[in-house]
Amino acid sequence: MRVEIWTDIACPWCYVGRARFDRGLAAFAHRDHVEVVHRSFELNPEASDGDVPIIDAVAAQYGRTREQQVAREEQAAAMAREVGLEYRIGGRVFGNTFDLHRLAHFAKTHGRQAELMDVAFRANFAEERSVYDRRTQQSLAVEAGLDAAEAREVLENPDAFAAEVRADERLAAELGATGVPFFVLNRRYGVSGVQAPEGFTRALEQAWADRPAA
Repeated sequence: MRVEIWTDIACPWCYVGRARFDRGLAAFAHRDHVEVVHRSFELNPEASDGDVPIIDAVAAQYGRTREQQVAREEQAAAMAREVGLEYRIGGRVFGNTFDLHRLAHFAKTHGRQAELMDVAFRANFAEERSVYDRRTQQSLAVEAGLDAAEAREVLENPDAFAAEVRADERLAAELGATGVPFFVLNRRYGVSGVQAPEGFTRALEQAWADRPAA
């Protein structure tokens, strides 16, 4: 059985949602027969790399006050800590995630996609490192077990794995995804947003029961 997960490294709910899904998967009796595929989704495809604090950028994007956006950050931090994740507030910056998505597809070719996603999310939310500059992205690739020179070559070539990112985004649109995290089980069931681990387990059980006969 295959589970496809659309996320964006800049999305705090994706950070939490992936951890909750992992807990739900751990409680699923047939977890060893589940293939998890991470797919790309850009929340802000027009974003440029810069030094604007994420709180200010997102508050402006959605018409919130800074205090309202800080409150949402605190809510996300509390949810993260419930599943054992670190979450810092105040130091992240706004940026474009397209290169990170390209890097994730490169990691997939080496069987290290989940590891790359883990280190990127941790760097962004737990460590508040700027994940948008090439040097950091190359470091993340190495931390995920990838070759530094190969990662640098991918990052320096804007066409490398760009088609794969765009294909993921088109597929998300075709499946009706308007935000992330978005989970698709066996291309039959869609689960959106941050669900409880038990909810993910139930969805997995339903998808398993309804899977096509071998």
